Amino acid sequence: MRELRIRVLIGVFVVAGILSWAGARLWNSIGTLPSVPLAAPIVLALIAAVLLATALSIRARLKAQRERRPEAKGVDPLMAARAVVFGQASALVAALVAGVYGGVGVFLLESLDIPARRDQAIYAGCSVVAGIAVIAAAIFLEHVCKLPEDDEHNGAGTAPAA
Repeated sequence: MRELRIRVLIGVFVVAGILSWAGARLWNSIGTLPSVPLAAPIVLALIAAVLLATALSIRARLKAQRERRPEAKGVDPLMAARAVVFGQASALVAALVAGVYGGVGVFLLESLDIPARRDQAIYAGCSVVAGIAVIAAAIFLEHVCKLPEDDEHNGAGTAPAA
């Protein structure tokens, strides 16, 4: 399984932000811009909390296993792999959603004197922050579930086993 690449997430965020900013300008010139839902930052924050709780749970279980505690519950490798895949997918979607709301938020900065637009800009900003929290939690989860490097078999200059 490949690691999450920060450059890809930043690229998705920037491209989505630019396209949504341009789309918001176009939409506003034609008609009324749709509002940013209040649920957007709440849902992203809940996903970040689930990812963080999963990472902390797996980390505690792995620590108990390493310390050979008798009550330690093992970590199922398939469950850990599923958690990592969920984290990676969540990070990609969060980068996209945060970019979209970031672009809309930048567009809304032009009209902060209107109370409704100010509220929408705040919701968009909170969505960006919550999206970044999802990405951070996903990276932490991936770090927790990462297998230790096997230097014995990956060393440079070693001949393949016959």
